[in-house]
Amino acid sequence: MMSREMDLLPGVSEEYVLERLSQAGGNEVESGKFASPHSSAALAVNAFAWFHEKPALLPPVPGTEQAGWPAHRVEVEYCARFPWSGGRHPWLDAYVETGTHLLGIESKRHEPFRDRKKVEFSEAYDRHVWGSQMSPYLEMKNQLIAQPGQFQYLDAAQLVKHALGLVAESDRRSPRRPILVYLYAEPAGWAQNDLDGHRREIDEFAETIDAAAVRFTAARWSDWMAEWFCAADETVRSHGERLRKRFELGAPRR
Repeated sequence: MMSREMDLLPGVSEEYVLERLSQAGGNEVESGKFASPHSSAALAVNAFAWFHEKPALLPPVPGTEQAGWPAHRVEVEYCARFPWSGGRHPWLDAYVETGTHLLGIESKRHEPFRDRKKVEFSEAYDRHVWGSQMSPYLEMKNQLIAQPGQFQYLDAAQLVKHALGLVAESDRRSPRRPILVYLYAEPAGWAQNDLDGHRREIDEFAETIDAAAVRFTAARWSDWMAEWFCAADETVRSHGERLRKRFELGAPRR
């Protein structure tokens, strides 16, 4: 497949991206989903894959400034496996390791405002393998099962699964501590009450799972981009500008 068909930004390795996407499944490329102008996967891949061979240049994500930066490793489409072999395991849009932490990235664009949220947890999630400090996430899981319509915009069930995968990953890579990062765009064309509702649900989720072993933080893509434009390395600034224009990420909040 030629680069122009995937339409990757300059400096993003097509070979690396295809290898990662093929491992993740989901048929992103062949189905045409990756080439969609609304693709969230394309945003995350173009952003993070550029840093795969130069992880130390990755700007710290807002809310993680004390997480032992610079990064030592950056991957896209990363499987944070549960502590068992069979079944389905969560796939993170990106994965970052620093000297002291590991970050699991979930990226959203239009999905909060258009997709119906599903709450599906198998009995496997009830296994006693997560540790006592994950009880806030397990309580959130039970809450979602009891009230599946609690969140209209936020895919809280997906975030719970990602957090459980991250705590298992952290156990394997101890002593690095896990952070679940929710990066979201606010695309033009959506009503302000939808954008506000999404932010309220992010805050509600964060408050509910506070003090868990997997710390949760959320940031707008455009606010993170502001950090890119202050980077000392000119190539990071240039990549950030291309990313902002390609995916219409908008201006940071004042």
